[in-house]
Amino acid sequence: MSPLRLFRVVAVTEAVTWAVLLTGMVLKYVTRTTDVVVSVGGMIHGVAFIAYCLVTVLVAVDQRWSPGRAALGLAAAVPPFVTVWFDRSAERRGLLGGAWRLRSEAPRRTAERPVAWLVRKPAQGAGVGVVAVAALTGLALLVGPPVG
Repeated sequence: MSPLRLFRVVAVTEAVTWAVLLTGMVLKYVTRTTDVVVSVGGMIHGVAFIAYCLVTVLVAVDQRWSPGRAALGLAAAVPPFVTVWFDRSAERRGLLGGAWRLRSEAPRRTAERPVAWLVRKPAQGAGVGVVAVAALTGLALLVGPPVG
């Protein structure tokens, strides 16, 4: 999967889970009918948020985004639906390539070494990604929800 395709999938997934969570909040706080959608949707959104952030860092390093652009990409996950806008904007600016640069190019910086390994071994990289998302989700559950 190309950087463009991977980024698009997680950006859209993160936005869709925002929609589910916001729907759940309306059901819980406005109509007062159920809070199940917030519980389930919140967990799914949390996982999608973490996956989006990890993929953003992966793509930012591989595609050589500036630190400011990478920070903007990460910040796009906070307001609802902005990940889709950022994805489209990054594509228009040529920041999302059709191929992984570090698959064929030697890493030059320290941060590029693990990214090169991840993109050169996609099956193992996906496994590492799943484990990282699970570990960070577990840590987030230990810390507690973002608001009381």
